[in-house]
Amino acid sequence: MKRIFLLSCLCFVVNCAAQTPELTVQWMYTHSATGQPPTTIKWSPDGTQVSFLLPDAGQKTSLYAIDAATGKQSVLVPAEKIAAMTPAASQTKDDRQNDNRARYNVAGYHWAPGSQHLLFDANGQLWLYSLASGNSAAMSAPGESAGDPKFSPDGKKLAWLRDHNLYVRPLGNVDGDSAASAVTNDKDENILNGEVDWLYAEELSARSNYFWSPDSSHIVFLQMNETKVPSYPITDFIPQHPTISGAKYPKVGDPNPEARLGVVSAAGGPIQWIDMGSNKDIYVPRFGWAGKGLVWFQVLDRAQNQLDLYLAESATGKAHRILSEKSDTWVEVDDNFHMMTSGGFFLWPSWRDGHTHLYLYSFDSSKPLQTEAHLERQVTRGDFEVLSTEAVDEAAGTLFMTTTAGDARQRHLCSVKLDGSNFQVLTKAHPGTHGAEVSPGGKYFVDGFSALMTPPEVSFCRMGGNCEVFWKSKSIESLKLASPRFIDFQAEDGTVLHGKLFLPPDAGNGKTPVLLHPYGGPLVQVVNDRWDGNDLLFNEILMRDGIAVLTVDNRGTGQRGKKFAAAMLHNYGEVELKDQIASLDQALAKFPQLDGGRVGIWGWSYGGFMTLYSMTHSQRFKTGVAVAPVTDFLNYDTTYTERYGGLLPEMAAAYRKSAPVSAAANLHGHLLEVHGTSDDNVHMQNTMQMVDALINADKKFELMLYPRKTHSIGGSRARIDLFTRIREHLERDLLVAPRSE
Repeated sequence: MKRIFLLSCLCFVVNCAAQTPELTVQWMYTHSATGQPPTTIKWSPDGTQVSFLLPDAGQKTSLYAIDAATGKQSVLVPAEKIAAMTPAASQTKDDRQNDNRARYNVAGYHWAPGSQHLLFDANGQLWLYSLASGNSAAMSAPGESAGDPKFSPDGKKLAWLRDHNLYVRPLGNVDGDSAASAVTNDKDENILNGEVDWLYAEELSARSNYFWSPDSSHIVFLQMNETKVPSYPITDFIPQHPTISGAKYPKVGDPNPEARLGVVSAAGGPIQWIDMGSNKDIYVPRFGWAGKGLVWFQVLDRAQNQLDLYLAESATGKAHRILSEKSDTWVEVDDNFHMMTSGGFFLWPSWRDGHTHLYLYSFDSSKPLQTEAHLERQVTRGDFEVLSTEAVDEAAGTLFMTTTAGDARQRHLCSVKLDGSNFQVLTKAHPGTHGAEVSPGGKYFVDGFSALMTPPEVSFCRMGGNCEVFWKSKSIESLKLASPRFIDFQAEDGTVLHGKLFLPPDAGNGKTPVLLHPYGGPLVQVVNDRWDGNDLLFNEILMRDGIAVLTVDNRGTGQRGKKFAAAMLHNYGEVELKDQIASLDQALAKFPQLDGGRVGIWGWSYGGFMTLYSMTHSQRFKTGVAVAPVTDFLNYDTTYTERYGGLLPEMAAAYRKSAPVSAAANLHGHLLEVHGTSDDNVHMQNTMQMVDALINADKKFELMLYPRKTHSIGGSRARIDLFTRIREHLERDLLVAPRSE
């Protein structure tokens, strides 16, 4: 008791230092300002409970569950049992493996169909855990890398990927000697059976390339042949003798992986290939089962402006196109397609009316290969985007989805009847950003919520009833953060552009430098009513230093409809820069304390491209930082780049025109360029080419490389170094009297 009392007194004496931390880059990347929220939230298949992973104060992670009927929380699998199933950390030479698991949301556990077992995926080591006994059994061999595991619908078999092939293991005796057997047997490392390659994962958001049939007898899978796809060398420069690993990566104009669909018995045997026509230069972004013996699949053309829907007999491979969607820009691919389990109906997403909405179609399920899909009705409509379909309660005829209804900067869970009536915004009581996990049957949901200055909280909710918060962020009051302000601007054609401004409160007229911080590219939206974590904290640090930070979503970015997104079609950079400059000028006119003579810009990835494009196509910028930038879109992958930039050779001149390397001689301002040497997304080649062009143009610049780091330049030490460099670079160039430390 004495010790506790003395500690309490000591804490009281130094309370200001302990309770009001100095907000620095070092603190930001060595502390969690809000705490670690629940992750991997999953409903049990029977809908009776929802589970989630949550670490305690000592960073030991347990699996918890909330009983749907009572709302009570309990430990489902304790931390010590999870730890016993977790192998030692992988000693990879760079961050690619860990980055990919995080980036593509590889789940750490899965519910079995009967809701009585869990499958834990510990970095490729699979364990089946019994909720009744609390015991676990290894499903895959130690050291074996088992990917994308899935239970059969009847719960009697388990499939996974290994060495580019599909394996199936019976689960009749999990503690016995039943072993997994390969149902595909290709030895060529260029043949991927059921495995998602980098291109499909990154640019088509594909998360799985195989699916069990409803009766658990067969598996439909996508085979990808990467033989003709060029390989990019990723070099590890740290050993005495550097090593090189090749990453299959098609750049603009290169051959894509050839894709074809096959159906194989769960017991193995011959593969029935689906007849997909003679054109091999296609994408197969989504596929699955439409019923017993019937497969559905989508085919996207190389130009990505036509998406076709097919039905195929799994026994014969015969296929028939039932729907074709065409666009004068491109066709968006997402996960909103939904095949009804009752058969004969499906939901089809389209932005044919200018926004992404859902349409109900029917087909003759008795003659699926002799019919065309029939449009029944448009289910959703309005000036908003349907972002994701969360659940469909077919019995009640109700669809649950996340949309931008009411404000493009917010996200809300909404519902609508399948006949298009009774559209409701279910989370409108709390303006901001909601991410929902809806239960089977649609009676409950887990709501992850945050807003601009409200850090995350997670609630258990009853549909149409109350919500109870079961996890809340730590208080941020001690950080004494100043709220940024939302501000709208206008593009040259009158389009409203949403922006966000961090403005130092005590600046005099014309004394405050301005830093633009765009992303600027397709799909992404950064001006949101949500908690932005370390992005917000770093902007707060710069604001306290005396630098105003302005972020604007220019035309060409996402979640604002077709016209807004397609403004940059076949013309990377030009419209984006015009909108950034127009917003800057309007901000300077509105806020006289801003100094138009001291303007900087910095960004990451497409934002890095924006930085380089802006500094080589405008004289407005005194300084800039480009992290992991695309310097020539001919260096970037086929799917993303050709979707927006067009195909070669027709668009060759447009690609040259947009490339910062082509305009290196026009660089204005003090540039810091940054890249990770193991970046498998935007290759370091981009920065090497830009450095070469700048040297040849007699332009001065600064360069920083991070060995073994990928596109995210992850890890606290690397992040501290990087953001300290960015801060110091900007301060030297933008502040009249830089801070002294």
